[in-house]
Amino acid sequence: MLTLHHLNNSRSQKIVWLLEELELDYRLECYQRDPETLLGPPELKRLHTLGKAPVLEDEGGVVLGESGAIVDYVLDRHGGGRLSIDPADPRRARFLECLYLAVSGGMNPIMIKVYCSAFGLKECAMDQAASAELAKVLCYIEELLGSGEYLLGEDFTVADIQMSFIPELATAIGCAGEHPVIRHWQQRIYARPGFHRAIARGGQYDFAAPV
Repeated sequence: MLTLHHLNNSRSQKIVWLLEELELDYRLECYQRDPETLLGPPELKRLHTLGKAPVLEDEGGVVLGESGAIVDYVLDRHGGGRLSIDPADPRRARFLECLYLAVSGGMNPIMIKVYCSAFGLKECAMDQAASAELAKVLCYIEELLGSGEYLLGEDFTVADIQMSFIPELATAIGCAGEHPVIRHWQQRIYARPGFHRAIARGGQYDFAAPV
């Protein structure tokens, strides 16, 4: 059985959502951030050198960190083609781009702005550059959505789960802008039963908390 080590107010919430959408049998081990330092507990460090969540355990001694890698692993080993795009489908390239944008180019400007705020560097050149980059990412998400229901058209995939954090965190740091297409997409994906099961098991993510 899969075991997911989940930290409150962390990106491991997306993995809980993925597992619920796939209706997989898994065990959830929940951890809480230190209320003062906001860091995860030392138990996570004993699981994985990075000491961060999520951490996924599977049979055969698999212990895996990093949400993007966990998504790839779960889809390959347990997805059965669900929530993915077939390699022969012309949309496959865009699907892969979305997965990596969600954990790299889309998240990087958010993290830069979080650090700038934490160290009293709001509105410095780096902070302003990050704002401009984040604005481009949000415009691209709207472009991808177009007139479709989801990022890949009419098919809900894990790309929607992964990418959902970008506009939410942008809102939390005051950089969301006006993107009605994104807002309607969020309403659709958050209405899914799998999302509500994930919240029931893993807790509600406080997007004002650390990322």
